[in-house]
Amino acid sequence: MGESKDYVSRSDELGNIHISEEVLAAISAAAALEVEGVSSLTNPSKKNAARGVHIKLEEEKVVVTMSVLMAYGHTIPEMGRAVQEAVKNAIESMSGLEVAAVNVSVGGIVFPQKEP
Repeated sequence: MGESKDYVSRSDELGNIHISEEVLAAISAAAALEVEGVSSLTNPSKKNAARGVHIKLEEEKVVVTMSVLMAYGHTIPEMGRAVQEAVKNAIESMSGLEVAAVNVSVGGIVFPQKEP
């Protein structure tokens, strides 16, 4: 289980808890999509990054890398910071794991559709 790096493990007084990286990616995606200004997530690499989110464990801390499409009219630094905070809070509250970093790339801007 530990060699494939598909799970993040932590010890508890009753034993071990294993959390799938896919679960952490899903938590991250859901938190990011709730932020005003995030239109959708993108998948910048063709690797197994669920919905544009990649999870990595560095020194017992979680590092999240994601790419988003932003809705036109929002400020990139403000939206990026809101995504970082939302993802960090969601992972830490739901998994009990510490988040070292949330790296957000803005892969594009989505413009509102004009009605004919």
